[in-house]
Amino acid sequence: MHHIELIFVKAWAEIKSEVSRAYIGFVWWFLEPLLYMGAFYLLFGIGLRQGGDNFLYFLLCGLVPWKWFSSTLNSGSRSIVANAGLINQVYLPKYIFPLIVVVINTFKFTLVFPVLLLLLVASGFEPSASWWALVAILISQLLLVTSGTCLLSCLVPYLPDLRYVIDNGLLLLMFLSGVFFSIDSLAPEIRNIFLLNPIAILLECYREVLIEGKTPNYLDLAYVIFISVLIGISALFIFGRIDRKVIKEL
Repeated sequence: MHHIELIFVKAWAEIKSEVSRAYIGFVWWFLEPLLYMGAFYLLFGIGLRQGGDNFLYFLLCGLVPWKWFSSTLNSGSRSIVANAGLINQVYLPKYIFPLIVVVINTFKFTLVFPVLLLLLVASGFEPSASWWALVAILISQLLLVTSGTCLLSCLVPYLPDLRYVIDNGLLLLMFLSGVFFSIDSLAPEIRNIFLLNPIAILLECYREVLIEGKTPNYLDLAYVIFISVLIGISALFIFGRIDRKVIKEL
């Protein structure tokens, strides 16, 4: 319980510090995904003329969850290395540092996601009973984000070059996760390969609920949870092995 309290206190301190460092404060948390969306909409929606009339909303339903996933993994993977000074002064369980990043980025997402829902409602997408499925989708993504961030964070101190792989790997993964296109439009054999990617499944589920008004396939969500648990178990195992040794690598 002491460590849980520390995670939330440190996360809140980081959030306040981040807000105080920028003139527009937390408004930037809303502007950043909108700028992403605007740039990609100009490229794919207007420049390449893809996606049809609802492409703007299709893109938003992909980019907002993707931003939560990619930002957390990217900054969380460096969390132990970034806190080397503190680690060298006092012992703390190393899993605390990636979890702080998870809490910070999840907090930001919980502010932006309701804005997406309000935009969809204002644009004519009526809420339905299927929207309750968002709870299962959000929990599934939180598990995936948390486990993936923890695993990467305990590998980077021993494999420093992995940071560059993560940067470029997330960029590649963005284009392979259906952020800009519907995986359903692919040939069945290719679609099955793409759906091995858990984040691609989650983006499809968000769109099924928010745009199509359908209930997602819960077997797909079970697959995401299964992958997340496997990754999480791997992270816990590695943390157990490196917890008191990683200080020598920093």
